[in-house]
Amino acid sequence: MPNTTAIVELTILMPCLNEAETLAVCIEKALGYFERSGVVGEVLIADNGSTDGSQQIAESLGARVVDIDEKGYGSALNGGIEHALGTYVIMGDADDSYDFSDLDGFVERLRAGDELVMGNRFRGGIEPGAMPPLHKYLGNPVLSWIGRMLFRSPIKDFHCGLRGFNRQSILDLHLQTTGMEFASEMVVKSTLGGSRVSEVPTTLSKDGRSRPPHLRSWHDGWRHLRFLMIFSPRWLFLIPGTAAFAIGIAGVVLLGFGPLVIGRIGFTYSSQLYLAALAVVGYQSVLFAILTKIYAQHEGFRIPRSRSFERLEKRISLESSALVGLGLFLLGLAIAVVQLVGWATQGFGALDVEGTLRVAIPAALLMMLGSQTIMGGLFLGVLSVGTKRR
Repeated sequence: MPNTTAIVELTILMPCLNEAETLAVCIEKALGYFERSGVVGEVLIADNGSTDGSQQIAESLGARVVDIDEKGYGSALNGGIEHALGTYVIMGDADDSYDFSDLDGFVERLRAGDELVMGNRFRGGIEPGAMPPLHKYLGNPVLSWIGRMLFRSPIKDFHCGLRGFNRQSILDLHLQTTGMEFASEMVVKSTLGGSRVSEVPTTLSKDGRSRPPHLRSWHDGWRHLRFLMIFSPRWLFLIPGTAAFAIGIAGVVLLGFGPLVIGRIGFTYSSQLYLAALAVVGYQSVLFAILTKIYAQHEGFRIPRSRSFERLEKRISLESSALVGLGLFLLGLAIAVVQLVGWATQGFGALDVEGTLRVAIPAALLMMLGSQTIMGGLFLGVLSVGTKRR
Protein backbone atom coordinates (compact mmCIF):
# COMPACT_ATOMS: atom_id res chain seq x y z
CA MET A 1 0.00 0.00 0.00
CA PRO A 2 1.19 3.58 -0.56
CA ASN A 3 2.85 5.45 2.25
CA THR A 4 0.13 7.89 3.34
CA THR A 5 2.69 10.17 5.04
CA ALA A 6 4.43 10.90 1.73
CA ILE A 7 3.19 12.22 -1.59
CA VAL A 8 2.62 9.33 -3.98
CA GLU A 9 4.72 10.04 -7.04
CA LEU A 10 3.78 7.02 -9.15
CA THR A 11 0.75 4.80 -9.53
CA ILE A 12 1.26 1.54 -11.41
CA LEU A 13 -2.18 0.85 -12.83
CA MET A 14 -3.36 -2.52 -14.11
CA PRO A 15 -6.81 -3.12 -15.63
CA CYS A 16 -8.08 -6.51 -14.53
CA LEU A 17 -10.73 -8.94 -15.71
CA ASN A 18 -10.15 -12.48 -14.41
CA GLU A 19 -6.34 -12.31 -14.32
CA ALA A 20 -5.79 -14.66 -11.35
CA GLU A 21 -3.15 -16.66 -13.23
CA THR A 22 -0.75 -13.76 -13.75
CA LEU A 23 -1.86 -10.92 -11.49
CA ALA A 24 0.32 -11.91 -8.54
CA VAL A 25 3.58 -11.95 -10.50
CA CYS A 26 2.76 -8.54 -12.05
CA ILE A 27 2.05 -7.00 -8.65
CA GLU A 28 5.21 -8.50 -7.15
CA LYS A 29 7.32 -7.06 -9.99
CA ALA A 30 5.73 -3.64 -9.51
CA LEU A 31 6.30 -3.68 -5.75
CA GLY A 32 9.85 -4.84 -6.38
CA TYR A 33 10.40 -1.84 -8.63
CA PHE A 34 9.31 0.54 -5.87
CA GLU A 35 11.63 -1.15 -3.39
CA ARG A 36 14.60 -1.11 -5.76
CA SER A 37 14.15 2.42 -7.14
CA GLY A 38 13.01 4.20 -4.00
CA VAL A 39 10.07 5.73 -5.88
CA VAL A 40 7.11 6.40 -3.58
CA GLY A 41 4.20 4.69 -5.23
CA GLU A 42 1.21 2.40 -5.19
CA VAL A 43 -0.08 -0.52 -7.21
CA LEU A 44 -3.69 0.06 -8.26
CA ILE A 45 -5.90 -2.66 -9.75
CA ALA A 46 -8.91 -1.39 -11.73
CA ASP A 47 -11.12 -4.45 -11.57
CA ASN A 48 -13.76 -4.74 -14.27
CA GLY A 49 -15.90 -7.48 -12.72
CA SER A 50 -13.53 -10.38 -12.08
CA THR A 51 -15.09 -13.60 -10.82
CA ASP A 52 -11.92 -15.67 -10.33
CA GLY A 53 -10.71 -14.12 -7.07
CA SER A 54 -8.38 -11.56 -8.67
CA GLN A 55 -9.49 -8.90 -6.16
CA GLN A 56 -8.51 -11.02 -3.16
CA ILE A 57 -5.14 -11.87 -4.70
CA ALA A 58 -4.38 -8.19 -5.28
CA GLU A 59 -5.39 -7.09 -1.79
CA SER A 60 -3.43 -9.90 -0.15
CA LEU A 61 -0.25 -8.65 -1.86
CA GLY A 62 -0.77 -5.05 -0.78
CA ALA A 63 -2.26 -3.60 -3.94
CA ARG A 64 -5.24 -1.26 -3.84
CA VAL A 65 -8.35 -2.42 -5.72
CA VAL A 66 -11.09 -0.22 -7.18
CA ASP A 67 -14.20 -1.73 -8.75
CA ILE A 68 -15.15 -0.29 -12.15
CA ASP A 69 -18.72 -1.24 -13.03
CA GLU A 70 -18.81 -0.01 -16.63
CA LYS A 71 -17.41 -2.73 -18.85
CA GLY A 72 -14.55 -2.24 -21.27
CA TYR A 73 -10.80 -1.74 -21.39
CA GLY A 74 -11.13 2.02 -21.69
CA SER A 75 -13.71 2.19 -18.90
CA ALA A 76 -11.44 0.25 -16.52
CA LEU A 77 -8.47 2.48 -17.26
CA ASN A 78 -10.43 5.71 -17.06
CA GLY A 79 -11.82 4.67 -13.70
CA GLY A 80 -8.38 3.67 -12.50
CA ILE A 81 -6.84 6.97 -13.57
CA GLU A 82 -9.52 8.88 -11.66
CA HIS A 83 -8.79 6.88 -8.49
CA ALA A 84 -4.99 6.98 -8.80
CA LEU A 85 -3.07 8.86 -6.12
CA GLY A 86 0.16 9.30 -8.05
CA THR A 87 1.34 12.41 -9.84
CA TYR A 88 2.36 10.03 -12.61
CA VAL A 89 0.66 6.84 -13.76
CA ILE A 90 2.21 3.91 -15.60
CA MET A 91 -0.40 1.53 -16.98
CA GLY A 92 0.08 -1.98 -18.28
CA ASP A 93 -1.80 -5.23 -18.80
CA ALA A 94 -1.87 -7.74 -15.96
CA ASP A 95 -1.02 -10.71 -18.20
CA ASP A 96 2.74 -10.70 -17.46
CA SER A 97 3.59 -9.58 -20.99
CA TYR A 98 5.20 -6.36 -19.70
CA ASP A 99 7.99 -6.14 -17.14
CA PHE A 100 6.82 -3.90 -14.29
CA SER A 101 10.21 -4.24 -12.63
CA ASP A 102 11.91 -2.22 -15.38
CA LEU A 103 10.26 1.21 -15.51
CA ASP A 104 13.25 3.52 -15.13
CA GLY A 105 12.98 4.87 -18.68
CA PHE A 106 9.36 5.88 -18.18
CA VAL A 107 9.96 7.56 -14.83
CA GLU A 108 12.98 9.43 -16.17
CA ARG A 109 11.02 10.91 -19.06
CA LEU A 110 8.01 11.77 -16.86
CA ARG A 111 10.25 13.57 -14.36
CA ALA A 112 11.78 15.47 -17.28
CA GLY A 113 8.35 16.89 -18.10
CA ASP A 114 6.98 14.56 -20.78
CA GLU A 115 3.23 14.24 -20.41
CA LEU A 116 2.85 10.92 -22.26
CA VAL A 117 5.61 8.32 -22.51
CA MET A 118 4.86 5.36 -24.76
CA GLY A 119 6.63 2.05 -24.76
CA ASN A 120 7.94 0.89 -28.13
CA ARG A 121 7.97 -2.90 -28.43
CA PHE A 122 9.57 -2.89 -31.85
CA ARG A 123 12.59 -1.05 -30.47
CA GLY A 124 12.79 -2.94 -27.19
CA GLY A 125 12.20 -6.45 -28.47
CA ILE A 126 9.32 -8.86 -28.98
CA GLU A 127 9.76 -12.36 -27.60
CA PRO A 128 8.94 -15.17 -30.08
CA GLY A 129 5.24 -15.96 -29.86
CA ALA A 130 4.47 -12.83 -27.84
CA MET A 131 2.67 -11.05 -30.68
CA PRO A 132 0.59 -12.77 -33.40
CA PRO A 133 2.02 -12.28 -36.90
CA LEU A 134 -1.20 -10.48 -37.93
CA HIS A 135 -0.57 -7.86 -35.26
CA LYS A 136 3.19 -7.68 -35.70
CA TYR A 137 3.37 -7.30 -39.46
CA LEU A 138 -0.02 -5.79 -40.35
CA GLY A 139 -2.23 -4.47 -37.56
CA ASN A 140 0.19 -2.49 -35.40
CA PRO A 141 2.44 -1.15 -38.21
CA VAL A 142 -0.49 -0.10 -40.41
CA LEU A 143 -2.57 1.55 -37.67
CA SER A 144 0.52 3.25 -36.24
CA TRP A 145 1.46 4.54 -39.72
CA ILE A 146 -2.08 5.87 -40.21
CA GLY A 147 -1.89 7.60 -36.84
CA ARG A 148 1.46 9.22 -37.67
CA MET A 149 0.28 10.31 -41.11
CA LEU A 150 -3.04 11.79 -40.01
CA PHE A 151 -1.96 13.45 -36.78
CA ARG A 152 1.79 14.02 -37.25
CA SER A 153 2.44 12.01 -34.14
CA PRO A 154 6.01 10.92 -33.33
CA ILE A 155 4.76 7.62 -31.88
CA LYS A 156 5.76 4.53 -33.84
CA ASP A 157 3.96 1.97 -31.65
CA PHE A 158 0.46 3.39 -31.14
CA HIS A 159 -0.87 0.35 -29.33
CA CYS A 160 1.77 -0.52 -26.79
CA GLY A 161 -0.08 -1.35 -23.58
CA LEU A 162 2.75 -0.14 -21.34
CA ARG A 163 2.73 3.64 -21.15
CA GLY A 164 3.25 6.36 -18.57
CA PHE A 165 1.69 9.78 -18.27
CA ASN A 166 1.12 12.80 -16.09
CA ARG A 167 -2.20 12.00 -14.44
CA GLN A 168 -3.61 15.53 -14.52
CA SER A 169 -2.64 16.04 -18.16
CA ILE A 170 -4.56 12.93 -19.17
CA LEU A 171 -7.58 13.85 -17.03
CA ASP A 172 -7.65 17.22 -18.79
CA LEU A 173 -8.07 15.43 -22.14
CA HIS A 174 -11.45 14.01 -21.04
CA LEU A 175 -10.92 10.62 -22.65
CA GLN A 176 -14.27 9.07 -23.49
CA THR A 177 -13.95 5.78 -25.34
CA THR A 178 -14.76 2.62 -23.40
CA GLY A 179 -13.12 -0.12 -25.49
CA MET A 180 -9.70 -0.97 -26.86
CA GLU A 181 -9.67 2.22 -28.96
CA PHE A 182 -8.91 4.03 -25.69
CA ALA A 183 -5.25 3.37 -26.52
CA SER A 184 -5.51 5.39 -29.75
CA GLU A 185 -7.60 8.13 -28.16
CA MET A 186 -4.92 8.79 -25.55
CA VAL A 187 -2.17 9.19 -28.17
CA VAL A 188 -4.27 11.22 -30.62
CA LYS A 189 -5.67 13.65 -28.07
CA SER A 190 -2.26 14.13 -26.46
CA THR A 191 -0.75 14.92 -29.87
CA LEU A 192 -3.55 17.27 -30.94
CA GLY A 193 -3.46 18.97 -27.55
CA GLY A 194 0.22 19.80 -27.87
CA SER A 195 1.37 17.55 -25.03
CA ARG A 196 5.01 16.50 -24.77
CA VAL A 197 5.01 12.95 -26.11
CA SER A 198 7.93 10.53 -26.29
CA GLU A 199 8.81 6.84 -26.59
CA VAL A 200 11.11 4.51 -24.70
CA PRO A 201 12.08 0.96 -25.72
CA THR A 202 10.21 -1.78 -23.88
CA THR A 203 10.06 -5.54 -24.19
CA LEU A 204 7.04 -7.70 -24.85
CA SER A 205 6.95 -11.21 -23.41
CA LYS A 206 4.59 -14.03 -24.16
CA ASP A 207 1.22 -13.78 -22.44
CA GLY A 208 1.40 -15.78 -19.21
CA ARG A 209 -2.26 -16.83 -19.21
CA SER A 210 -3.58 -20.18 -20.38
CA ARG A 211 -6.78 -18.67 -21.78
CA PRO A 212 -7.13 -16.56 -24.94
CA PRO A 213 -6.61 -12.77 -24.56
CA HIS A 214 -9.53 -10.36 -24.36
CA LEU A 215 -8.34 -8.65 -27.57
CA ARG A 216 -10.32 -9.54 -30.72
CA SER A 217 -8.07 -8.79 -33.68
CA TRP A 218 -10.45 -7.72 -36.44
CA HIS A 219 -13.17 -6.29 -34.20
CA ASP A 220 -10.83 -4.18 -32.08
CA GLY A 221 -8.66 -3.27 -35.07
CA TRP A 222 -11.74 -1.87 -36.81
CA ARG A 223 -12.68 0.08 -33.69
CA HIS A 224 -9.22 1.68 -33.67
CA LEU A 225 -9.47 2.52 -37.38
CA ARG A 226 -12.99 3.90 -36.98
CA PHE A 227 -11.80 6.13 -34.16
CA LEU A 228 -8.94 7.48 -36.29
CA MET A 229 -11.42 8.18 -39.10
CA ILE A 230 -13.66 10.20 -36.77
CA PHE A 231 -10.70 12.26 -35.63
CA SER A 232 -9.37 13.04 -39.10
CA PRO A 233 -12.23 13.43 -41.59
CA ARG A 234 -10.23 16.01 -43.57
CA TRP A 235 -7.72 13.63 -45.16
CA LEU A 236 -10.02 10.65 -45.45
CA PHE A 237 -13.19 12.34 -46.68
CA LEU A 238 -13.04 16.11 -47.13
CA ILE A 239 -10.07 16.42 -49.50
CA PRO A 240 -10.83 13.33 -51.66
CA GLY A 241 -14.54 14.23 -51.64
CA THR A 242 -13.88 17.81 -52.71
CA ALA A 243 -11.66 16.62 -55.55
CA ALA A 244 -14.26 14.09 -56.73
CA PHE A 245 -17.06 16.65 -56.52
CA ALA A 246 -15.09 19.29 -58.44
CA ILE A 247 -14.11 16.87 -61.22
CA GLY A 248 -17.64 15.52 -61.45
CA ILE A 249 -19.33 18.94 -61.61
CA ALA A 250 -16.82 20.30 -64.12
CA GLY A 251 -17.29 17.29 -66.38
CA VAL A 252 -21.09 17.43 -66.19
CA VAL A 253 -21.14 21.14 -67.07
CA LEU A 254 -18.67 20.79 -69.96
CA LEU A 255 -20.49 17.83 -71.48
CA GLY A 256 -23.77 19.70 -71.13
CA PHE A 257 -22.67 21.80 -74.12
CA GLY A 258 -21.95 18.76 -76.29
CA PRO A 259 -19.50 15.90 -76.81
CA LEU A 260 -15.87 16.50 -75.86
CA VAL A 261 -12.89 14.95 -77.63
CA ILE A 262 -9.45 14.82 -76.03
CA GLY A 263 -6.88 13.24 -78.29
CA ARG A 264 -8.35 9.98 -79.51
CA ILE A 265 -10.83 9.71 -76.64
CA GLY A 266 -14.37 10.99 -77.01
CA PHE A 267 -16.66 11.85 -74.08
CA THR A 268 -20.43 12.06 -74.44
CA TYR A 269 -23.60 11.65 -72.35
CA SER A 270 -22.52 8.24 -70.99
CA SER A 271 -19.39 9.88 -69.54
CA GLN A 272 -21.56 12.70 -68.24
CA LEU A 273 -23.69 10.19 -66.34
CA TYR A 274 -20.68 8.62 -64.61
CA LEU A 275 -19.27 12.06 -63.81
CA ALA A 276 -22.58 12.99 -62.20
CA ALA A 277 -22.33 9.87 -60.05
CA LEU A 278 -18.77 10.89 -59.09
CA ALA A 279 -20.06 14.32 -58.08
CA VAL A 280 -22.77 12.76 -55.89
CA VAL A 281 -20.28 10.47 -54.16
CA GLY A 282 -17.83 13.35 -53.66
CA TYR A 283 -20.54 15.62 -52.26
CA GLN A 284 -21.69 12.91 -49.87
CA SER A 285 -18.10 12.49 -48.72
CA VAL A 286 -17.78 16.23 -48.06
CA LEU A 287 -21.05 16.26 -46.11
CA PHE A 288 -19.87 13.26 -44.10
CA ALA A 289 -16.59 15.01 -43.26
CA ILE A 290 -18.39 18.16 -42.10
CA LEU A 291 -21.01 16.33 -40.05
CA THR A 292 -18.40 14.01 -38.54
CA LYS A 293 -16.29 16.92 -37.40
CA ILE A 294 -19.30 18.74 -35.99
CA TYR A 295 -20.17 15.59 -34.05
CA ALA A 296 -16.58 15.30 -32.82
CA GLN A 297 -16.56 18.95 -31.75
CA HIS A 298 -19.87 18.65 -29.90
CA GLU A 299 -18.77 15.49 -28.10
CA GLY A 300 -15.45 16.98 -27.05
CA PHE A 301 -13.46 14.58 -29.23
CA ARG A 302 -11.38 17.23 -30.97
CA ILE A 303 -8.53 18.92 -29.12
CA PRO A 304 -7.81 21.70 -29.78
CA ARG A 305 -11.06 22.99 -31.26
CA SER A 306 -10.72 24.62 -34.67
CA ARG A 307 -11.76 28.29 -34.61
CA SER A 308 -12.13 28.51 -38.39
CA PHE A 309 -14.38 25.48 -38.39
CA GLU A 310 -16.40 26.87 -35.49
CA ARG A 311 -17.09 29.98 -37.57
CA LEU A 312 -18.22 27.80 -40.45
CA GLU A 313 -20.33 25.71 -38.11
CA LYS A 314 -22.19 28.81 -36.88
CA ARG A 315 -23.20 29.57 -40.46
CA ILE A 316 -24.46 26.05 -41.07
CA SER A 317 -27.87 25.31 -39.64
CA LEU A 318 -30.90 23.19 -40.34
CA GLU A 319 -32.66 26.22 -41.81
CA SER A 320 -29.79 27.38 -44.06
CA SER A 321 -29.14 23.84 -45.29
CA ALA A 322 -32.83 23.35 -46.00
CA LEU A 323 -33.00 26.58 -48.00
CA VAL A 324 -29.88 25.82 -50.05
CA GLY A 325 -30.97 22.24 -50.61
CA LEU A 326 -34.48 23.29 -51.59
CA GLY A 327 -33.05 25.83 -54.02
CA LEU A 328 -30.89 23.20 -55.73
CA PHE A 329 -33.74 20.72 -55.86
CA LEU A 330 -36.20 23.26 -57.32
CA LEU A 331 -33.67 24.37 -59.93
CA GLY A 332 -33.24 20.79 -61.09
CA LEU A 333 -36.98 20.25 -60.99
CA ALA A 334 -37.57 23.40 -63.07
CA ILE A 335 -35.20 22.11 -65.76
CA ALA A 336 -37.04 18.79 -65.75
CA VAL A 337 -40.41 20.56 -66.05
CA VAL A 338 -39.17 22.64 -68.97
CA GLN A 339 -38.03 19.44 -70.69
CA LEU A 340 -41.40 17.83 -70.02
CA VAL A 341 -43.28 20.82 -71.42
CA GLY A 342 -41.06 20.81 -74.50
CA TRP A 343 -41.72 17.11 -74.97
CA ALA A 344 -45.46 17.72 -74.61
CA THR A 345 -45.41 20.39 -77.33
CA GLN A 346 -43.95 17.73 -79.61
CA GLY A 347 -46.86 15.42 -78.87
CA PHE A 348 -44.73 13.13 -76.63
CA GLY A 349 -43.04 11.75 -79.67
CA ALA A 350 -39.54 10.34 -80.13
CA LEU A 351 -36.75 12.37 -78.51
CA ASP A 352 -33.15 13.06 -79.38
CA VAL A 353 -31.63 10.76 -76.75
CA GLU A 354 -28.22 12.41 -76.57
CA GLY A 355 -29.55 15.97 -76.49
CA THR A 356 -32.19 15.11 -73.90
CA LEU A 357 -29.78 13.33 -71.58
CA ARG A 358 -27.24 16.15 -71.74
CA VAL A 359 -29.84 18.34 -70.01
CA ALA A 360 -31.59 15.67 -67.93
CA ILE A 361 -28.39 14.50 -66.22
CA PRO A 362 -27.54 17.94 -64.75
CA ALA A 363 -31.16 18.37 -63.69
CA ALA A 364 -31.16 15.02 -61.89
CA LEU A 365 -27.81 15.87 -60.34
CA LEU A 366 -29.16 19.14 -58.94
CA MET A 367 -32.15 17.36 -57.42
CA MET A 368 -29.91 14.72 -55.81
CA LEU A 369 -27.50 17.32 -54.41
CA GLY A 370 -30.43 19.32 -53.08
CA SER A 371 -31.90 16.28 -51.37
CA GLN A 372 -28.53 15.41 -49.83
CA THR A 373 -28.14 18.96 -48.55
CA ILE A 374 -31.59 18.92 -46.94
CA MET A 375 -30.95 15.56 -45.27
CA GLY A 376 -27.53 16.73 -44.09
CA GLY A 377 -29.21 19.75 -42.52
CA LEU A 378 -31.77 17.52 -40.82
CA PHE A 379 -28.99 15.40 -39.36
CA LEU A 380 -27.22 18.55 -38.15
CA GLY A 381 -30.49 19.46 -36.44
CA VAL A 382 -30.49 16.08 -34.69
CA LEU A 383 -26.96 16.71 -33.43
CA SER A 384 -27.95 20.13 -32.13
CA VAL A 385 -30.93 18.74 -30.23
CA GLY A 386 -28.63 16.14 -28.62
CA THR A 387 -26.18 18.75 -27.33
CA LYS A 388 -28.98 20.91 -25.93
CA ARG A 389 -30.23 17.96 -23.88
CA ARG A 390 -26.83 17.56 -22.25
